[in-house]
Amino acid sequence: MEEFNELNVTEEQEEEIPELELEEIEDFDPESASISKVDKDENYDESQIQVLEGLEAVRKRPGMYIGSTGPRGLHHLVYEIVTNSIDEALAGYCTQIDVELLPDDVVRVSDNGRGIPTGIHPKEGVSAATVVYTVLHAGGKFGGGLYKVAGGLHGVGASVVNALSEWLEIQIKDGENIHFQHFDRGNYTEQLKVVGKTTETGTTVTFKADSQIFEQSTEYDYVTLLKMLREQAFLNAGVKIVFTDKRTEEQQGETLCYEGGIRQFVEHIHRTKGLDPITPQVIYFAGKKNDATAEIAMQYNDSYNEFIMSFANNVHTPDGGTHETGFKNALTKVINEYGKKFGYLKDGEKLLGDDVREGLTAIISVKMTNCEFEGQTKGRLGNPEIKPLVESVVQEKLMDYLEENPEAAKAIFEKSMAAQRAREAAKKAREAERKRKSVLDSVSLPGKLADCSETDFEKTELYIVEGDSAGGSAKDGRDRRYQAILPLWGKMLNVEKARIDKVYGNEKLMPVVTALGTSIGEDFDISKLRYGKVIIMADADVDGCHIRTLLLTFFFRYMKELIEQGHIWIAQPPLFKVARGKQVRYAFTDEERDMYISELAGENSAKVEVQRYKGLGEMDPEQLWETTMDPERRTMIQVTLEDALTADETFTILMGDKVTPRREFIEQNAKYVENLDI
Repeated sequence: MEEFNELNVTEEQEEEIPELELEEIEDFDPESASISKVDKDENYDESQIQVLEGLEAVRKRPGMYIGSTGPRGLHHLVYEIVTNSIDEALAGYCTQIDVELLPDDVVRVSDNGRGIPTGIHPKEGVSAATVVYTVLHAGGKFGGGLYKVAGGLHGVGASVVNALSEWLEIQIKDGENIHFQHFDRGNYTEQLKVVGKTTETGTTVTFKADSQIFEQSTEYDYVTLLKMLREQAFLNAGVKIVFTDKRTEEQQGETLCYEGGIRQFVEHIHRTKGLDPITPQVIYFAGKKNDATAEIAMQYNDSYNEFIMSFANNVHTPDGGTHETGFKNALTKVINEYGKKFGYLKDGEKLLGDDVREGLTAIISVKMTNCEFEGQTKGRLGNPEIKPLVESVVQEKLMDYLEENPEAAKAIFEKSMAAQRAREAAKKAREAERKRKSVLDSVSLPGKLADCSETDFEKTELYIVEGDSAGGSAKDGRDRRYQAILPLWGKMLNVEKARIDKVYGNEKLMPVVTALGTSIGEDFDISKLRYGKVIIMADADVDGCHIRTLLLTFFFRYMKELIEQGHIWIAQPPLFKVARGKQVRYAFTDEERDMYISELAGENSAKVEVQRYKGLGEMDPEQLWETTMDPERRTMIQVTLEDALTADETFTILMGDKVTPRREFIEQNAKYVENLDI
C-alpha cells in the first residue's frame, strides 16, 4: 500500500492536484450527503445475510476484536451496536436512535430502522437475525447494494458484543410482528420467536457486559459515551440520538441532533476549548463523485495548535489516511497559490504545511461504498480513489471562499506568516543548539543532571524532580546504577501559550530536552531516548500539580510519542507519615492514615504521631527511597493516551488563556481529586 506523508507538504512532496469533475451540491443538504439511499424496491430479507465464517475464539481473545478488556473495550461494545443503527440511518431508513444506561449497567439501544431480517437463512437453517448475532462476519454489508455506505464493514460487531455479554436480548419489529430472542454468553436455547403484533419497524438490543471478560469493571462512564454519541450526531446531520442514564434516581441525559452537521462540530470544539475563531464563520464545502462524498468543515482560531479529525463512513481514523493527506496537500497548495496571486507572498517565498495549519480546527468526513481500513481497529484509511476527490473539493471550494472573503483570507495569511516566522526562528535556535552541542558532546548534558551508570536503556530511569531540596534528597537516596535525577526549579514555560521558537533556549525546558536526548520538533527521534522510564516527581499540593501539568503539556505537544509508547510516569509520594516509637507507616490517602493510626494505637490508645508531608524536600533520602523510588515498594501511574480528542481538549482548557472553560472543568472534576492540600 502506498505510504502517504501527513506532515509538512514540501516543494518536493507536493504534486499536481488533478482536475476532477464534481457533481455540484448547491446549499449542501446534509441528508443527501450523509445518507446514501439504496433502491427501496430491492428486497431486504434473509437471503441477503451472508456468512463468511463461524464465531470462534472471541471470548478467549477479546482484545483482538475490541482492543482491550479495560474501559476502552467495555465502551466499544456500545459503539458497535450504535454503529449498526447508524448504518441504517446512512441507508436512509432510520431517523432516531435511543441509547439507555439501565440499572446494573445494562445497555439498551433502539432504532426505528427496518429491523434485522427474521426469516430462515438458506444456508444456516436458523433465523437470519440469529445468524447475525452468533456468527462472525455475517451481515448485509459485504455487497449487493443494501448498504452503499456503512461503518460496520467487517460484520463482527453484533456477534462480538453477544459473545462478550453475560446476556443479550434482541427485539425486532418488522411492521407486523415483534420478534424476540435471548442469548447467554453468545449461546441460545430457544429460536427467535414472535411475542406480539406491531405496525412499527426497528431493532432493540439489550445487553449486560460479562464480568468474566471485563474483570476490572463493567461500569460505563456517562461522559465517555456522551462524547461518542455526540460525535455520531455531528457526523450524521439530522439524525436524532437520545441518550439517557437511568442508573440512579437522578436521571441524566441529552437529546443530540445537529442539523448543521460537522459545521456545528467545529463550533462545539472551539466552544468547549474556549478558543476564539479568527475567521467569522466555519468554512464548509462538500463534493460528490459517483457513490463517494466528501465533507470538510474548518475554522482558524487564536491558538498555536492544529486539530484535525478525519472520519470514513463515520469511523474515526486517528492515524489519518488518504482523505486526510488529500486535505493537507490541497490546503497548502491553495493558500500558497492565493498568496502569490494577491501579493501576500514574494517571489520564491513559500508557506509549509505546518505554517498554514497553525490554529486550524478541521473535520474531514468521507463516505463511500467500500472503505479499506488498515486493521480491525480501522485507524487509517487506505482508499487511493478518495484522495483526488478531497483534493479537488478543497482546491475548488477553498479558493472560491478566499476570493469571496478577502478579510478572512487576510486573517488566515497573517497567522500563517507569523507561524512561518516562528518556524524560521526555531530553525535558527535549533541550529545554534546543534553547534553548541557539537563542541563537546558530554558538556551538552545539563549541569544539574545526576546521571546513572547503567547503559541498558530498558533498565534506566530519569526522575524529573521539583526543587533543589527534593532533588538533593533524591540524588542521595537513589540507586545510582540505573536512576538519574534532574532537579527543576520554579515554574516553567507554558507551551500551550507559546510557539516552538520560545521553547529553544528556555532554561527550564531545554535541560529536560537535552537530558532525554530526543530533541523536539523536526529533530525529534525517539530512538535516541536515553531512559526507559521518565518519571515526574512533584509535591502532592497545588504547586506540584501545576508542575506536573506543565510538564505533561510539554510532552503532549512536543514529544507525544513518549506518551504513546508508555515512557512517561508520575511518581506517587506519600501524604502522611504515621509513627509510634520506631514503628512507621506511610499513608497515601486519608483512609490509609486513619487505618494506620488505629493499628498503631492498639487497644491502649497509645499516642501516635502523624506528619503531613507538605513537600518532597521534607523527606530525608532514606524516606524518599523507601516511599517513592524503591521499585519494590513505590507506587507510580503510567501516563497513557486513550483518547486524543479528550487529551487535546483537556490541555487546551487547563493551560489556555480562557478562564471560564477552566473554571467549569475544575468544578465538574473536583469530585475526582483527593488529598490535595489546597
